[in-house]
Amino acid sequence: MRVFLVLLMLLPGLARAEGEKAGDFDYYMLALSWSPSWCALEGDARNADQCDDRHDHGFTLHGLWPEYEDGYPSFCRTSQRDPSRSDTRAMSDIMGSGGLAWHQWKKHGRCSGLSSDDYFALSREAYDSVNRPEIFRQLDREVSVPPKVIEDAFLEANTNMSPNGITVTCRDAAVQEVRICLTKNLEPRNCAYRAARDCSARSITMAPIR
Repeated sequence: MRVFLVLLMLLPGLARAEGEKAGDFDYYMLALSWSPSWCALEGDARNADQCDDRHDHGFTLHGLWPEYEDGYPSFCRTSQRDPSRSDTRAMSDIMGSGGLAWHQWKKHGRCSGLSSDDYFALSREAYDSVNRPEIFRQLDREVSVPPKVIEDAFLEANTNMSPNGITVTCRDAAVQEVRICLTKNLEPRNCAYRAARDCSARSITMAPIR
């Protein structure tokens, strides 16, 4: 009986875990992935086109994620139609692949309450609104730096941002993503407490663009 009561208390939280109503969120998080790290950790093993030598991807768009002040919605209920294959393929220039664009729409884009066309257009606008430090494109070898160096480079290139509005994540001792919090109008804002999860490593590697 006690277990049943505990489950009943948890049900509202579980319902919030996914399948929420589209358009119900507080702000966006723009996630930028350092493509060389992803290729080294996953993409090369998959023979991903994103990692082909003919590309020179640096910070690519992982996604534009609707967020709550506490948590985030996912796989929301929406009446908007799903994008066509050509729609998702058109995002590959900044996302690396149409497959990622489709996944981002399915998990996050539906929660925006926008049509797929408008969501992808807004994602591109958000990506273009951020100055990605040119110095990272000039690396000619792998370097090891504190995560704060990467954060500070973004803050220097984007003077309208604050330290509380950007977070750097890492994986397997390598830089993974830079995440930037934005209002629904794509203005920089502070991240909610639970979303600001900086990499705790003292130093992380940054592979050069191939």
